[in-house]
Amino acid sequence: MPLLLPRETVLALLVGVNEGDVLAGKYRVEKLLGMGGMGMVVSAHHLQLDERIALKFLLPEALAVPDAVARFVREARAATKIKSEHVVRIIDVGTFDSGEPYMVMEFLQGKDLGEMLRDSGPFAPEAVAEYLLQACEALCEAHVRGIVHRDLKPSNLFLTTRADGTPLVKVLDFGISKITNASSSGPELGLTKTSAMMGSPLYMSPEQMASARDVDHRTDIWALGTIMYELLAGKPPFNADTVPQLCAMVLQQEPAPLHTLRAGLPPAVHSILTRCLRKSPADRYANVAELAVALAELAPKHARTSVRRITRVIQGAGQSVGSTALPPSSDELPPAAASVVVPEEPLAQARSHAGSSTASVTAWSETAPSIPKRSLPLIPIALGVAALGVVGLVAGVAVIYGSRDVAASTAATSEASAGAVIDVPAPEPPPADPQVAPAKADPEAPEPPAAAEPPKPGATGRKTAKLQANPPAQPTTEAKVPPPPTAVVPTVKPPPSTTSGSDLGGRL
Repeated sequence: MPLLLPRETVLALLVGVNEGDVLAGKYRVEKLLGMGGMGMVVSAHHLQLDERIALKFLLPEALAVPDAVARFVREARAATKIKSEHVVRIIDVGTFDSGEPYMVMEFLQGKDLGEMLRDSGPFAPEAVAEYLLQACEALCEAHVRGIVHRDLKPSNLFLTTRADGTPLVKVLDFGISKITNASSSGPELGLTKTSAMMGSPLYMSPEQMASARDVDHRTDIWALGTIMYELLAGKPPFNADTVPQLCAMVLQQEPAPLHTLRAGLPPAVHSILTRCLRKSPADRYANVAELAVALAELAPKHARTSVRRITRVIQGAGQSVGSTALPPSSDELPPAAASVVVPEEPLAQARSHAGSSTASVTAWSETAPSIPKRSLPLIPIALGVAALGVVGLVAGVAVIYGSRDVAASTAATSEASAGAVIDVPAPEPPPADPQVAPAKADPEAPEPPAAAEPPKPGATGRKTAKLQANPPAQPTTEAKVPPPPTAVVPTVKPPPSTTSGSDLGGRL
């Protein structure tokens, strides 16, 4: 039976640190939080900032490894380059007086997924998909920067909460290459020990077992598949008593079908696990964005925000996400509808007619659950199209009838100006002088030619002279001038004209 020592005793024996000790002149040690193959993490109080932090430093046996210190520093650099909220935040790095490096990280309240699995048993598929999507957010930023984790496992996925209480997964131990002791067995295979093999064999891909130096980001996709399998089944897909046996299983065998261990899982679980755990990296998902799109089918709707962020990061790096597209959720607007801008004034009028308050447009739309968000921008569009249709119909009718009136008016004008002639009264002779006798008319004298009668002006009010200068062509009729009379015709004054003032002005 193994001897269980208190955490403070282990801390004192391994690194000679006791609770209450002040390290680097500003970190007061509180208690031991965790320990791995190369280092340990303690909670401490930052005396200058008055803040609780997590302090990580290497174990004495790890300092004997030539490149252990370089890997420790690389972890801090890798974590600081990744700005995702799903990576533990590095506050500071430094060196103790003894020369040992240390790292100051944000203090996290919660548990890692490995501890939760031991305490509560297998997870629900929806929770597993959501947690893995958050881990993919951290990995996508790491992968586009050329950083491969190489040691993903449930104990390196830490579940905490945001300020609003929603779950938040943090990826731990970024960028550090850990070494496994080949002689270990059982649960210790999940730990990273000092040996010639880097990583945790239970979650290592076949190519990583062959050469940890030659792996790429697809080895992390394999590790995510093994984590998903274990969180759903309660045990890893491959397990053996020794590392050589485990390596042989990973290289040559397939894991037991998950439905034989747990019934009632969605069909998408089997397809995702099969794709992640392919022996050849080329047969797996090309990147974490493709895996995220597949996980979206299992995850809750609010987790699809992670999928959109992951795909944008991968596409921004020039990588393809594949032909599979994320199906839009029911509460999202399509791109065409999302680009429609609804004016503020119509919405304000609608609110006033409905007796609502003078809240903003956003608040008003949120308090109207009977109108789906998708259809709200389409209402003004439908009303505008209907109004344009009515206006177009009225305008078309007006144009048709207006054209008929213009045609009739033009025909009447042409007919009147072409053949109509009106008699204009001749000028009256001047009054006779009473002292001069009027001359007697000579019956033998020839009759002077009659003055040309001016033509009647047209309906358009144009002057007669203009109509006579450009008379319309009359192919069928000719104007005939009556012959001069042989007898003197007394001048008869015509009756007064009843023509309106506008027509009279046209004659003048």
